[in-house]
Amino acid sequence: MMQKILIVDDEPSIVKLISYNVEKAGFLTDVSYDGLEAVKKVEENEYDLVILDLMLPKMDGVEVCKHLRAQKIDTAILMLTAKDEEYDKILGLEIGADDYLTKPFSPKEVVARIKAILRRTNRPQQPMYKKIQIGNLVIYPERYEAKMDGELIFFTRKEFELIFYLANNKGKVISRDQLLHKIWDYDFIGDTRIVDVHISHLRDKIEPNTKKPVYIKTVRGLGYKLEDPTT
Repeated sequence: MMQKILIVDDEPSIVKLISYNVEKAGFLTDVSYDGLEAVKKVEENEYDLVILDLMLPKMDGVEVCKHLRAQKIDTAILMLTAKDEEYDKILGLEIGADDYLTKPFSPKEVVARIKAILRRTNRPQQPMYKKIQIGNLVIYPERYEAKMDGELIFFTRKEFELIFYLANNKGKVISRDQLLHKIWDYDFIGDTRIVDVHISHLRDKIEPNTKKPVYIKTVRGLGYKLEDPTT
């Protein structure tokens, strides 16, 4: 089946440009010109990915993304922002977007990012296990679920892939560049903040004290590693 992309932007010229190139690349498209309509469409339809502009009428991209993640909808989101500022990039990641692009962008770059996200999402999974237990953290790969102290944790798709990869490499130091390649399937050419933001999200959800993490350790100058604090 052809994969379906929802394009959300209030600029018809941008929508037309993205739609043409995304369809040319072999995807089906649907469009929305405001945030409220986008939320309704995602809740009522199945999409493989949402291209979501930050600045939208009725409900902006930040609120759309927050709402979808609050509803436990983990459809991949590629956030668009017109500002080339670190704040806007990090904001998108912090509210649950999988990736971001700054306007102006080339159509080829949009298609490349879409393919990278979906390639990772649809890639055959690593060998699955009924569960992986590290301290009080229990990961259920086959169900895409995790529990901490018996309580179910909601992870976005990227967060789950990240914690699962770290768990499969327990005790090993994994560099940010390695995580970009394994989890996001491309390089940000030195911009590894996307990894740091997602690590911060994981710590918020599993660490007893985020200021003194005992599960996900930072190895200064090298990267991160996941440890069992009970051993």
